[in-house]
Amino acid sequence: LVDVAQDIIIQEDDCGTLRGVDLASLVDAGEIIQPLGERILGRTALEDVIDPFNGDVLVKANGMIAEEIVEAIENAGIETVKIRSNLTCESRQGLCIKCYGRNMATLDWVEIGEPIGVIAAQSIGEPGTQLTMRTFHIGGTASRVVEQTTLQAKKGGIVKYAGLRTLKNQRGEIIVMNRNGAIIIQDETGREKEKYAVVYAAHLKVNDGQEVQPGQTLVEWDPYTNSILTEVAGTVAFGDVVEGLTMKEDFDEITGLSTKVIVSHRDEKKQPRISIKDEKGETVRRYLLPAGAHIGVSEGEAINAGDLVVKIPRESAKTKDITGGLPRVAELFEARKPQEQATITEISGKVKFGGFVKGMRQVFVVSDSGEECEYLIPRGKHINVHEGDEVVAGEAVMDGATNPHDILRVLGENELQYYLVNEVQEVYRLQGVAINDKHIEVIVRQMLRHLIVEDAGDTPFLLGEQVTKKVFNETNQEAIKNKKKPAKGTPVLLGITKSSLSTESFISAASFQETTRVLTEVSVSGKRDNLVGLKENVIMGRLIPAGTGCRAYSGIRIEEPEIEEEEKKVEAEETSLAVE
Repeated sequence: LVDVAQDIIIQEDDCGTLRGVDLASLVDAGEIIQPLGERILGRTALEDVIDPFNGDVLVKANGMIAEEIVEAIENAGIETVKIRSNLTCESRQGLCIKCYGRNMATLDWVEIGEPIGVIAAQSIGEPGTQLTMRTFHIGGTASRVVEQTTLQAKKGGIVKYAGLRTLKNQRGEIIVMNRNGAIIIQDETGREKEKYAVVYAAHLKVNDGQEVQPGQTLVEWDPYTNSILTEVAGTVAFGDVVEGLTMKEDFDEITGLSTKVIVSHRDEKKQPRISIKDEKGETVRRYLLPAGAHIGVSEGEAINAGDLVVKIPRESAKTKDITGGLPRVAELFEARKPQEQATITEISGKVKFGGFVKGMRQVFVVSDSGEECEYLIPRGKHINVHEGDEVVAGEAVMDGATNPHDILRVLGENELQYYLVNEVQEVYRLQGVAINDKHIEVIVRQMLRHLIVEDAGDTPFLLGEQVTKKVFNETNQEAIKNKKKPAKGTPVLLGITKSSLSTESFISAASFQETTRVLTEVSVSGKRDNLVGLKENVIMGRLIPAGTGCRAYSGIRIEEPEIEEEEKKVEAEETSLAVE
């Protein structure tokens, strides 16, 4: 950590950026984990924060949010505040005072020359000694009771559906038919008080616009199965459901009931599916059945919209290892790809199923403009979406661990930064360690300081070359000045080890790891080291560019005040008096 962030030093007062981040309270399953006040304390406001009731300015743009302002903001009931952040700072070298905010040690503005990179590394590394090295076992029979089955309103208010697609079944229950909806609870003025994500196939207990009391149940669902519900009424028809080949009958001795369960099979041509046919015998909907699915209907049965067709038992009952503690932090900071990774969609659109290719099932997402993306899902894996579903970019088609490189590619830099900061905080929070967000932001900023050149334009870059944003921007400005075509690049996420090895300073990189490789490469390309960071200066035996050794202070000289002639006269008179 020290190695990757050592050259981040506060260099200027204000970088003049117009960008920032929106901060709100951290909420998980309706519970506030970290209130807004804690998150914005000691930060700089990006724009004026105004009291929504009387229009008073609580804090001016670029003003520090101190304790009394936090109190005023909380009393005014403000939900989100735009603040300046290390992630959006535009200083060419290091960071600026305004984007960093308060120095946690002095509770005042940070000063020019403060080596905040090293401080950030120490702040994250030191509590790391308290993180357990063991792997947590979360899951198994003990914690099965913990699975939530209902959602209650924490505060009273008015219910508002957000992006929910619902239908009523025969029993008059409201069923949720899509994956990315939510329930919002508002107060009389329409301000959002709580927001809950709602899962597919959940039963809603409240109507849109209904008033609810605290503790009232909003939603119920079954946490142990993934269900497939039909959206249309019609008659059931089976396809490729052959007993002994793709399906077996399970007889339960206790209940005396038998269920049809789909089993995995070798024949690629056989795709077990259930079709819903209308009165004319036309197929209106088709549902593909993964291995392990329990069929809840029989052939030729008439069903109504909202009825259960298939249940797929969830795997959460098996013991799964959730890596907690230090291994998880290392995994995030090293930007490793997880083993069982989720497949996420890159565009928004409608889902369409294809056939099998090399034992993998094709899933297409077709956007409104006709653009098409193809995903291959291993056979037997449960696919989260059905034919004809609408998905948004970044939604998971197949469950698994999130790959940070996918987030960067699909949702962009800001989402990734937000994800990394939150995930690292999550691990430390489990252990009861409080670290300020700004320290983690400094490290995340360093992980994202490189670009891959996509189009070199008229610059000396090569296609596919990896360069730091600083060099990239300087070269582009030079090109624009000379009326040439600038280069284009895409951000790339590097783990902290990789990022340390590809810094601009080769002395720092060589002293870190793989010395011969680093030195051979730089000597071939004839690089020069400008000795910007702390490490390279220590190695060369120079004054480090932090504190009073900072470049900003290098031109300062102490001038001795010239003693005025008058004073000299007075002194002369005094001495003559003393002599007399």
